[in-house]
Amino acid sequence: MNEALKGYKVAVLAVDGFEQAELVEPKRALADAGATVHVISAKPGKIQGFRHVDKGDTVDVDATFENARPDDYDAVVLPGGVVNGDALRLVREAQAFVKAVDQANKPIAVICHGTWLPVSAGIIKGRTVTSWPSLQDDIRNAGGTWVDQEVVEDGNLISSRKPDDLPAFNKTLIGQLTKRKAA
Repeated sequence: MNEALKGYKVAVLAVDGFEQAELVEPKRALADAGATVHVISAKPGKIQGFRHVDKGDTVDVDATFENARPDDYDAVVLPGGVVNGDALRLVREAQAFVKAVDQANKPIAVICHGTWLPVSAGIIKGRTVTSWPSLQDDIRNAGGTWVDQEVVEDGNLISSRKPDDLPAFNKTLIGQLTKRKAA
């Protein structure tokens, strides 16, 4: 196990309907780099993952929005999944969490339909991001610039389009956290 991110804590915000690879693979990559990773959701227990439209595995929830504090984390990951992205964007506590992380200039790594939460949280204006292509109108309407790229890094905001982009997504997030730790 790599210890580059030892002492770092990363929050993964998700609800039922998350795209399994977009939660599990970043969580594994971060843990392999030494970070502690917590899944934060609207309810305790387990949340249901999907592999596109088919049910996948469940994942244990470590904390709920009621008892998780953004100040306790060094970064946040927002996996996609149409159902997850659409539901999570309506959770006021999730919006507040993302706003607080952004105001603290900590990394926010978002992939696919996970971009709906930053749109609803009001942190996209003036930024360049990528996502699943169907979100490009939402991003433009929120004042952002949408591009079709594997990974985009705009300050503390890291974005990718789909599960195929996960290697670049994970590398960019771990690279940004490693640079911050070294500074």
